[in-house]
Amino acid sequence: MVKARRQTLSQQQHPAISLLADSIKTLWQSQLRVFPYNTPTDLGYVEGSLEGERLTIENTCYQTLHFRKLHLELAKVGKHLDILHCVMFPHTCYDLPIFGADLVASQGTISAAIVDLSPVSAHRQLPSNYIEALHKLPSVEYSHPRELPAWGDIFSEFCLFVRLEEPQEQRAFLNQVMQYLSLHCQLACEATTIDDREGRSLILAGQRRYCLQQQQNDKTRRILVRAFGEEWAQRYLETMLFDVAVA
Repeated sequence: MVKARRQTLSQQQHPAISLLADSIKTLWQSQLRVFPYNTPTDLGYVEGSLEGERLTIENTCYQTLHFRKLHLELAKVGKHLDILHCVMFPHTCYDLPIFGADLVASQGTISAAIVDLSPVSAHRQLPSNYIEALHKLPSVEYSHPRELPAWGDIFSEFCLFVRLEEPQEQRAFLNQVMQYLSLHCQLACEATTIDDREGRSLILAGQRRYCLQQQQNDKTRRILVRAFGEEWAQRYLETMLFDVAVA
């Protein structure tokens, strides 16, 4: 693995990924008061090789009063695979879901696109204000829905997981991602803290379960292991992608 000077990836990636990455960062800056996040220096920007092709990963992280970590990851493998991964982890003193979105572009096609506001409560239900607001959003029918993985019971009833082949469906999906994100930022800023220890413990347990389930994603793990080795891949999964909150 070779560490290199930090540089922007988004303009080198699939146009949908480039647009979504810029839109997410712009919305974070406009709707939230963001502060620097202490990203490990050797994990913010990394380069490696995957089957003879260059693999580049760029991470952008912030924190806010309501979120312990806002994470946007961009990854590129040669000229044929582009990835966007975004997760927002709330502080465990707030009863808030976890926003997550991913785009995977292979050979110019969005082979996987997912967005969700995943509940972390003990009964695995979103807060009532989220359910009400999400029901009011316009629904979109996609031509190629995809089946969630076996570990995907962490996702909500509002999770969208699709393949996007047509430009109009790509635009519709990106619009829905931004609707979910804007709604989430608005409702999060209105949230009040949970004072009782039991309530916080249940939220912490829900976030931990989310992270442990996400770490079972074999496709992500295989790419990281093949490029950087088992030990580095495990550290990256536990430190950058799905780090468990500390009580």
